[in-house]
Amino acid sequence: RDLPDNPAVAWDTQLLATFVLKHIEANNINLVVTFDAGGVSGHANHISLYAALRYEYCCFEIFILFLCLGCRVLVLESVNLFRKYISILDVPVSCLLPRDALFVLTEEETEQARRAMRCHRSQLLWFRHIYMLFSRYMVINSFRLL
Repeated sequence: RDLPDNPAVAWDTQLLATFVLKHIEANNINLVVTFDAGGVSGHANHISLYAALRYEYCCFEIFILFLCLGCRVLVLESVNLFRKYISILDVPVSCLLPRDALFVLTEEETEQARRAMRCHRSQLLWFRHIYMLFSRYMVINSFRLL
């Protein structure tokens, strides 16, 4: 109830940071992948995840704990609307811009991602079909270290 799946609801930063940190510690996680401050599409829940991890990194004691655990955080870079919907055509641009990690999926991996999206019928609204066809995020993802 405290963390509803709703694109318009920002989650409590401290509460979410506590949940994430407990999960990292309990499972010996050494890499967290999350959204950046733009949340890819401005989704409040996505932005909240970024804010919670920034909160953890800004808190000195937790930052030291992250270092001791060897946990790194990669944030998915949000791109403008034009780049978001040019799919594979964004590869040259993504290769030229600075980033810490770049993943370009194969055709098989992209189809696997589409199959995974189709499993979530409640999330598969009309605009997600457009997303699956044209979004660069189905093929290309660039990240920066937090």
